[in-house]
Amino acid sequence: MIKNIGMGTGRRKTAVARVFVREGTGKLLVNDKDIDSYFATSEQVQIVKQPLMVTASDTRFDIVITVVGGGLNGQAGACSHGISRALAQVDVSNHASLKANGLLTRDSRMVERKKYGQRGARRRFQFSKR
Repeated sequence: MIKNIGMGTGRRKTAVARVFVREGTGKLLVNDKDIDSYFATSEQVQIVKQPLMVTASDTRFDIVITVVGGGLNGQAGACSHGISRALAQVDVSNHASLKANGLLTRDSRMVERKKYGQRGARRRFQFSKR
């Protein structure tokens, strides 16, 4: 059994990612798939790998991620947040560089709710003068 040396939970919009960091060679698995086959665009892959690049630990650890909810962009943000938290737990010296790049901060922007008497969150029903 491989021992997890760090764990982190990341959230973005409605996506939640549970991240497990292990000693290894830099393999990234998202929901039992390789990261390149799970995420559709290279930008999403880059968002997920950003904490590893900032801490220069992209080849030191194997990372296993379980992510649920939301769309692919929200999931990518949740994975990045979870990896950041796990890396900060593994090595305290990572905390300063992750914090400076804003990777430990939860992005609090959520979808605004639809209001009654309106078509959407901000959009009103069409006004008719007569």
